[in-house]
Amino acid sequence: MEESTFVGWAFMEAFLKDAFLSCGVPEGDCDIVVDVLLESDRRGIESHGCNRFKPIYIDRILSGIQNPVTRFEIVRETPSTAVVDGNNGMGQVIAYRSMEMAVQKAKNCGLAMVACRNSTHYGIAGYYASMAVKAGMIGITGTNARPSIAPTFGVENMLGTNPLTIGMPTDEEFPFILDCATSVTQRGKLEFYARRGMAAPEGLVIGSDGAYLTDSAEILKELTLGSAALAPLGGLGETHGGHKGYGYATAVELLCACLQQGSFLRQLMGVGEAGEKVPIKLGHFFMAIDPEAFMGLDEFKKRAGEILRALRASKRAPWQERIYTAGEKEYLSWLELKDKGVPIGKAVQNELLSVRDMFGLNYVFPFE
Repeated sequence: MEESTFVGWAFMEAFLKDAFLSCGVPEGDCDIVVDVLLESDRRGIESHGCNRFKPIYIDRILSGIQNPVTRFEIVRETPSTAVVDGNNGMGQVIAYRSMEMAVQKAKNCGLAMVACRNSTHYGIAGYYASMAVKAGMIGITGTNARPSIAPTFGVENMLGTNPLTIGMPTDEEFPFILDCATSVTQRGKLEFYARRGMAAPEGLVIGSDGAYLTDSAEILKELTLGSAALAPLGGLGETHGGHKGYGYATAVELLCACLQQGSFLRQLMGVGEAGEKVPIKLGHFFMAIDPEAFMGLDEFKKRAGEILRALRASKRAPWQERIYTAGEKEYLSWLELKDKGVPIGKAVQNELLSVRDMFGLNYVFPFE
């Protein structure tokens, strides 16, 4: 397994911003994109942070399938809802502005929802749920993605990893943030394994013949070809509840495609009829719920904190040191990393250097 070098947060923020500026992303939009990427690393979610900087964002911009300048178009709007077309711009910018809109509408109406179409990869979903939490609200978001998950009893990748993400304010130092895919793993984790030469654990991915696949690099190729699929949350079949993960993934797909008349399922492969790369045209949704419209924010936060503390204080298994609640491990990760910096593995180091040299940026990294 490769070792990582820690790079200072301010250094990485400046470098990433200059790289995106060099690609044509406007100044203010750069700040949003970089903050979303680094927030993933702050939370210890390396699979969606700097690991994806070049292959998911820089390369897609340079290949012409993602627009660096985001044209945020409101297609339809009511006091509590909106439909937005992102016109294949920067997914983080589209998502940020959409949740911002949902929060503002919820302040006026109590609840609000914004649905987006023709967007691109928006990073960690928890970032946008956290936006609502910081505004004193409950935030819910989901996105569809390139096909990865096979339906229960199937072997063809049809659904994306389709996270259903919920954030709620509490009276503790950290909010409740549930941010996870509706599959047993996600592409980003497999990319993480492949970069480090690690095999994927058995049971996460199946081939078109129904046999388990564990070669991470090969899995990524097979997923693109459509000859491998991730198991839904709960695993294959119904014995351990795989049909439930399949159902939740489908629910997210419906919310990300039907309300906004967006693309869905294998329309999101990102490959044209002649095998060329094309925009993936993702859909998202964003909901904000204002506790003040119910029994008040302070009471909500107090009761939410009581529930979470009761869960953590419950009887634990003898071999476990503690019980966690969603969002706690990410908070602890930030406490550990804030003075160390961003962990950068060898493969990502090479990508950062290649982007630096491509754009002629004046940066010297600590791992050189």
